[in-house]
Amino acid sequence: PILASAHENGCICLWRIQGNLVKELLPFSKYPSVPLTALCTDISTKMLLAGSKEGHIMCWSIASFLEDPQNSKNQIKEELCWKAHSNEVVDLFHEEEKNVVVTASVDGSVRLWHAMNGYYLGYFGQPRKFDLSDISRLILPCDVNNIPTIIKEESKHMEKKKMFEYPLMLDRDK
Repeated sequence: PILASAHENGCICLWRIQGNLVKELLPFSKYPSVPLTALCTDISTKMLLAGSKEGHIMCWSIASFLEDPQNSKNQIKEELCWKAHSNEVVDLFHEEEKNVVVTASVDGSVRLWHAMNGYYLGYFGQPRKFDLSDISRLILPCDVNNIPTIIKEESKHMEKKKMFEYPLMLDRDK
């Protein structure tokens, strides 16, 4: 079993139950790292989803990594990122049978998204029923104007690199 933890610096840590750190991940994004506020997987643990303080949802494929974490060829790959809310995401879950992600924000809104492409399907409390069959049209909620981003880069961008500290030294000649 692997335990995932989300952190304020935007990092996700994967741990063994014994307490050993297995891997650290940073979301691949054009935005600076922001605190992660929610984390979940689907029932079969093929996908890892995280929500951020700025309202983003990030989705990673983790199935091959969990089969054999020691094999360096089995990488974790971020596949999708989208802006779900204008405020902090406080909870999310993936409904595998319908292939949807449900997100909740501090503003009180609860929204439904298609899990494979991040397309908006509606919100809880809307007057019409959810139409889960038509996922071809890209529509966005009124407070979101960023389209979902499908990540095509390799996971090397997301693995947290070891940081080296270099002490400041006074060079009197300069």
